[in-house]
Amino acid sequence: MTTVTSTSSTASSVASATASANSALQSAAQSLISGSTGSNTDVSSLITAIVNAKVAGQSAAITSKQTNDNTQLSAIGTLKSIMSLLQSSVEGLSDGTALGAFTATSDGKGITATAGTGAVAGSYLVNVTNIATSQSLTSGGFDTTKQFNSGSLKLSLGSKSFSINVDSSNNSLAGIASSINGAKDNPGITATIVNGTDGAHLVLRSSTTGGANAISVEATTSGAAGSSQSDLASLNVTSAAGATTTDANGKTTTSGTQITSTGNWTQSVAGQDALFSVAGTTVTSATNSSTTAINGITLNLTSAAVGTPQTLTIAQDTTGQKTAINAFVTAYNNFISTATSLTSFDNTQAQGSQGGVFLGDSMMNTIKNTLASIVSGSVSSGGGSTNLASIGIALQPDGTLKVDDTALSNALTNQPATVASVFNMTSGVGTKMNTSLNNFLATGGLLDARTTSINADLKNLTAQQATLTTYTNQLTDSYTAQFTALNTLMSQMNNNSQYLTQLFGGTNSAGALASNKS
Repeated sequence: MTTVTSTSSTASSVASATASANSALQSAAQSLISGSTGSNTDVSSLITAIVNAKVAGQSAAITSKQTNDNTQLSAIGTLKSIMSLLQSSVEGLSDGTALGAFTATSDGKGITATAGTGAVAGSYLVNVTNIATSQSLTSGGFDTTKQFNSGSLKLSLGSKSFSINVDSSNNSLAGIASSINGAKDNPGITATIVNGTDGAHLVLRSSTTGGANAISVEATTSGAAGSSQSDLASLNVTSAAGATTTDANGKTTTSGTQITSTGNWTQSVAGQDALFSVAGTTVTSATNSSTTAINGITLNLTSAAVGTPQTLTIAQDTTGQKTAINAFVTAYNNFISTATSLTSFDNTQAQGSQGGVFLGDSMMNTIKNTLASIVSGSVSSGGGSTNLASIGIALQPDGTLKVDDTALSNALTNQPATVASVFNMTSGVGTKMNTSLNNFLATGGLLDARTTSINADLKNLTAQQATLTTYTNQLTDSYTAQFTALNTLMSQMNNNSQYLTQLFGGTNSAGALASNKS
């Protein structure tokens, strides 16, 4: 069993420090006795022992309290981390996203789909006529050594346009392509040089699909072309947006972009919208990712889907729902394990280390009891009530939750209304849990208030330690002065004693005066 040192260790720490100081004081006292009988007194040891004897208890109490406070701060950090993970696990269960999840699968190729908010279960026949493409234009061939006369080129992509200047620094075909690609206001035209047997070709391509994204180039010259130059106007081209039409028989087609002023260009790929039908309804999209064809569903198309009708099935994502519920159970059990460790009592440990840091703590008890009442309580459902046990999640004697996988799968598949009731967004388990955790973890909540209180106590203890250090230094200075003087006096007395013995004699000898014949 894991335990954390509790505040009960403070008294033993103080007692131990006091006993150690008293022992040192006794040794120092013996040094004083030795000094009085002829040896020099160890002033430094004596002063240290006396000062320690005076401050040891208070110093040990401060140190022990600081250790306990820091232990609590560490425990609160661990608790907050576990509770934050628990809150993350219930977010999807509290706002309906986890249980409102659907899957979208097709029985053919070229169509993928994802289900989001607003999706409903159902099956749809999807038939793709063509996918969306980007227009690509290729210029006629130019001699690679040729340069263009100066001027400017205005390039348009649909309703957006930008211009580049052409001068001696970029008047080659490659220079023009580089200027197009480097223009900061370019709305999405890429330029490439393709070298063929008939010369170099400038290829312009729209980076976005759709029939509306037609490319046009309009040249404005500022100087006549020289003998070794090409006319900038030879790069002129005008494209028109494609159109979607429906004939008398109801057949819909998209014509794609078209060059209306051919000049020196050809259209290698027409830009057009995707054209497909869903449950018999014609749909067009400028891109191959449609978010409007089916409410709550994003359809992604590739050329593999063209001409082959297939069925798209939207169904509840029971696998994802089960994963979300199991994640919540795991997170809650991790919280219970942590809380148990912090509030445990282990009599096999040394005295002073038997209780967890939050054993009997009111804050910890409030958090545990609040969350436990949520998972063990019932949720009102119509005229009755339901709970976690009704969907296969049982409360264990140790406070943890255990999932019956078969029962949960059955509930998700055959009793979705019951599952939705247990985790409803108004009074469900996830909502209550999320609200309580938010209150506990919020600024000004229980954990924050305790942290603030502990930090204030540590600041006060630091001030006490500073005061005690000042007092210790003053006491040391005072005793140093006193005992240095005492040791000096005792040395003088010892010298005087030796002198008198030499003069008058001692118990077993006669002094110098005894032999005086006068």
